[in-house]
Amino acid sequence: MSHATTQNLLIFGDSLSAAYGIPRESGWVTLLQHRLQTAAPGYRVLNLSLSGETTQGGLYRFPQAIQRYQPKLVVLELGANDGLRGFDLTQTTANLRQMIRLAHQAGARVLLLGVRLPGNYGPVYQTAFRQMYADLAQQEAVTLVPLLLTGVAESPDLMQADGIHPDTAAQPLMLQNVWAGLAPLLDR
Repeated sequence: MSHATTQNLLIFGDSLSAAYGIPRESGWVTLLQHRLQTAAPGYRVLNLSLSGETTQGGLYRFPQAIQRYQPKLVVLELGANDGLRGFDLTQTTANLRQMIRLAHQAGARVLLLGVRLPGNYGPVYQTAFRQMYADLAQQEAVTLVPLLLTGVAESPDLMQADGIHPDTAAQPLMLQNVWAGLAPLLDR
């Protein structure tokens, strides 16, 4: 890719990407921007993540974001708040699918980041929730990072006191998880 042309990389997520409870400059998205300065300097990261965002709220904001920023890549990290609120996964799936399709229609590639729900949501809902990401990735031909918090969620010392949000020390691990899926998409 020519370095003379800057391409937008849009991060569209919730508190996990909005650096909830930690300094924004310590979040995985800021760490990604630093890594891209040397690994792929033609990209500019735009973080439109909002703490508490659901797929419905994301879908409401998404068309305008796509039109305004015309990203080459979209990292979509939504669904956790739908799951934590016990929303019907049919609607969550439909919202994510529509965002993926809007990104594709605009010529952007998509990296989908999956999350896992806490154990108290029961095995049936947890399994269906996790499978939702895998099914979407396959059906919509997008790259999937199955679990953004791999190596993080199972380590209480990497989580904030609420047990849901990663702390500052977890952010480089989260970036590594994202990078595994993102790096192959950068030069296509």
